[in-house]
Amino acid sequence: MKHRYLPMTAQDEKEMLDVIGIQSIDELFADIPEKVRFKGEYKIKAAKSESSLTKELAQLAAKNADTNRYASFLGAGVYDHYKPIIVDHVISRSEFYTAYTPYQPEISQGELQAIFEFQTMISELTGMDLANSSMYDGGTALAEAGMLAAGHTRRKKILVSRAVHPETRDVVRTYALGQSIAVEEIPLKDGHTDLEALKEMIDGDTAAVMVQYPNFFGQVEDLKALEPIIHEAGALFAVSANPLALGALTPPGKLGADITVGDAQPFGISEAFGGPHCGYFAVTKQLMRKVPGRLVGETVDEDGRRGFVLTLQAREQHIRRDKATSNICSNQALNALAASVAMTALGKAGAREIAVQNITKTHYMKQQLKGAGFDVIFDGAHFNELTVKTKTPSKKLNARLLEKGMIGGYDLGRSYPELEGHTLIAVTEQRTKEEIDAFVQELAAAVQEMGATHA
Repeated sequence: MKHRYLPMTAQDEKEMLDVIGIQSIDELFADIPEKVRFKGEYKIKAAKSESSLTKELAQLAAKNADTNRYASFLGAGVYDHYKPIIVDHVISRSEFYTAYTPYQPEISQGELQAIFEFQTMISELTGMDLANSSMYDGGTALAEAGMLAAGHTRRKKILVSRAVHPETRDVVRTYALGQSIAVEEIPLKDGHTDLEALKEMIDGDTAAVMVQYPNFFGQVEDLKALEPIIHEAGALFAVSANPLALGALTPPGKLGADITVGDAQPFGISEAFGGPHCGYFAVTKQLMRKVPGRLVGETVDEDGRRGFVLTLQAREQHIRRDKATSNICSNQALNALAASVAMTALGKAGAREIAVQNITKTHYMKQQLKGAGFDVIFDGAHFNELTVKTKTPSKKLNARLLEKGMIGGYDLGRSYPELEGHTLIAVTEQRTKEEIDAFVQELAAAVQEMGATHA
């Protein structure tokens, strides 16, 4: 009989007890006083056979509204994008799937080269001089950017746009708390970072200014206008960028960014209930030795053959603790590989084509919503997302849409009280014209049914 794991039989247990010289499992806990031991029964289900358990889990899994069966209009940081089928094939190979930290280059050349290729592609995509081997996710990558900026400038204040993802701003504040760094939020104006407010807030104690590109509302921030304001104050310019959008938009590195970070999820990484994903971290050459995590470098061996090694590691395990710039101890190598495979499969032309599809389909959604009487707020260029005024609780609308086989948008009132009654709707290249038309029709019907005017 085949087992998915190695079971421990009663005989196995007896033999182990005999080896250590005791009669029962209870003897292992003899040093714990009886009065503090738990004597009851745990409130968990009784054990089932493997076949019965598999059926139950399958039934539970079938309740999920996944993007294989539902048309998803939910983005807000995690998106339903095309994933080339080759991605899963490559990352499932045992030499990658089971690989861990490649400290020994003589036996880790495949993994090291894969990371090196990821770094190279991210650098090209962002227009930055170099990138590291990856971060845990986009949120922690931006927080690390803030810590790098504070350490590099020796300043104690970070300005972060309120148009940056709400959860990412929370992560930045958490990181900053331990370093006694103040975090202040730049107000919004028409869905963008308020430039006049930034001019008033920035000063000689500002280490970095952080914006998102495109921002949380799908608006394309004017990085060219932001750059001189930031650099004239001696601060670093940190941009959290959607890497797929960079297939069509001007890279932050070409617009004066000092640090560009983001989440590689749009390239070959599934939504997976919110993670795990893969952050990226790219900088100018000036900041090369301040980069958190690790970098893979290209070299040659004693025979002149090309090889790859870990280099410029900035964590306290490798250098004196007082010289460390980060405590990041790993990277998302498997997901970085998935992103690399996806970018390779798409190529530059494919990445651009998908980015353009996101723009044109979002524009089509905007036209259809306006035609149905909805107020789409915030003007200007959009990517992926639109902010729609519905005057109806998003939770109720989404429940109705789910019945129709659609996953609705994000309730902006959860993160922006002033946008109560507004929904953030995402449109990716995966959505067809028929799905967009059906969504608008069902959304209008749901609003009308609930007695709200949306004109």
